[in-house]
Amino acid sequence: MSERHLEPKPTKIYDEIIEANQSYAASFGAKADLALPPARGFAILTCMDARLDPAKYAGLAEGDAHVIRNAGGRASDDAIRSLVISHKLLGTKEWFVIHHTDCGMELFDGPTISSLLETSRATASFDGTAWANSKSEGGSSEGWHVAWLNFKDLAQSVRDDVARIRNHPLTPKDVPVWGFIYDVKSGQLLPVA
Repeated sequence: MSERHLEPKPTKIYDEIIEANQSYAASFGAKADLALPPARGFAILTCMDARLDPAKYAGLAEGDAHVIRNAGGRASDDAIRSLVISHKLLGTKEWFVIHHTDCGMELFDGPTISSLLETSRATASFDGTAWANSKSEGGSSEGWHVAWLNFKDLAQSVRDDVARIRNHPLTPKDVPVWGFIYDVKSGQLLPVA
């Protein structure tokens, strides 16, 4: 029998998000008139890392582009699904795959995270060399069924994802797919050939 999650009680973070949203919505103004298709006609696939702000590193305003994020900025089936919808139904003409330096996806492999999850779903710790569970509680073997899409070679991961997207049967041949590495120390986008 699976565990049942209880309805969470509001936290400090929850309250901060609600307060920030109220302030944002109060000055929403003309943003209500933004069109559904992205105005600049492109999509970015990038990592969920909090140090990356695609709006800033790509000069975006609301309504400009689609931004698809996941751990590592990988060309997963779901990311490709989003890119295809972005083009087919919303008219994007170019796609950018942007991974980044100092990515956490380089710090583990599938067996490592699957083993950790098998004994605990609580946050693990990393000592610079190895991952360890800080407590043991309610783990699950489901981690063994996940494609974690981690990598050891950053530039190769970009090349692999660009190739996967370009060669996907649902990718139109006239949509350019570009690959970059974002340098978290300089803010630069570095092309990957």
